[in-house]
Amino acid sequence: MYAIVEMAGQQFKVAKDQKVYVHRLQGEEGDKVTFDKVLLLEDEGNVTIGAPVIEGAAVEAKVIKHLKGDKVIVFKKKRRKGYKKKNGHRQYLTQLQIEDILAKGAKKAAPAKAKEETKPAAEAKASKAEAPKKEATKKEATKKEAPKKEAPKKEASKAAVDLESKTVAELRELAKAKDITGYSSMKKAELIEALSK
Repeated sequence: MYAIVEMAGQQFKVAKDQKVYVHRLQGEEGDKVTFDKVLLLEDEGNVTIGAPVIEGAAVEAKVIKHLKGDKVIVFKKKRRKGYKKKNGHRQYLTQLQIEDILAKGAKKAAPAKAKEETKPAAEAKASKAEAPKKEATKKEATKKEAPKKEAPKKEASKAAVDLESKTVAELRELAKAKDITGYSSMKKAELIEALSK
């Protein structure tokens, strides 16, 4: 089963448990995101094409991490004029892991709206008095929660961490040793993905 879905202004062909690099998305690492702009869906030979999107279909993904892409050199020159400009660029990316492809029953993402409840004057005064206490307890709670967030990062596989720290040239040598075809034209993220399989 695969789907063609629009994420961050680009279209991707995705399958379950696939890792995808997209333009930087809002959200923290570990957050779940849902994309409801599914343009095409294939399920065991049955192809469904949207007009322009498939109603009720969605793709659920998990944000693995935020990173920067490989450096791209932008070089401009006008011959015989002494004009040369050299610039570098690294694209901000987000790595996603596709967790599920829903063919039907997905709820359309509603825009976030601030919900305001009306309170009597007496309750409003009481809540203002309790507000400093709540802020203090929230700060303490966030301090206590911070060490818990670090634990899953330590459990990440050492092999993937080792590959992240290597240069592109070292990764290409590893790919050559493993007889991976087309390694010379792969970018760092693609090399890591090919070597981790």
